[in-house]
Amino acid sequence: MNTIRIQTDDFDVNAEIAKLKTSGDVGAVVTFTGAVRRDADIQSMTLEHYAGMTEREIARHMTEACSRWPIAGATVIHRIGKLAPGENIVLVAVASSHRQMAFAAAEFLMDYLKARAPFWKLEERNAASRWVEARNVDDDGLSRWRED
Repeated sequence: MNTIRIQTDDFDVNAEIAKLKTSGDVGAVVTFTGAVRRDADIQSMTLEHYAGMTEREIARHMTEACSRWPIAGATVIHRIGKLAPGENIVLVAVASSHRQMAFAAAEFLMDYLKARAPFWKLEERNAASRWVEARNVDDDGLSRWRED
């Protein structure tokens, strides 16, 4: 069972884990939850996306993860809208029969989300706001997943 949701509302990590545990031969569920940093200067972060295209791009990478590792199910939830420091942004959860496969698939999905998913982030800091630029370190994370 694979799930992709783009939403404004927060998510319940425990409820999402419980759903994945019903996906078949599950011996491990690995999760990653990203949140807005509690940086003293950040007042909020607004996330935008291209509806339809974002879900298709995430689904493409989820399909690739399923072809690389025998996973029972995966969930990617990404929030949009204005978020305050400490609020959840993203959940990546992967269920598999063994932990190594779940860890690898979750890390793969998060690396692709960070570097390639079509989201735009506007940070509001004190009296100024700025769009967050892509970082080379995120692209570098993708290089280990390339198949020669």
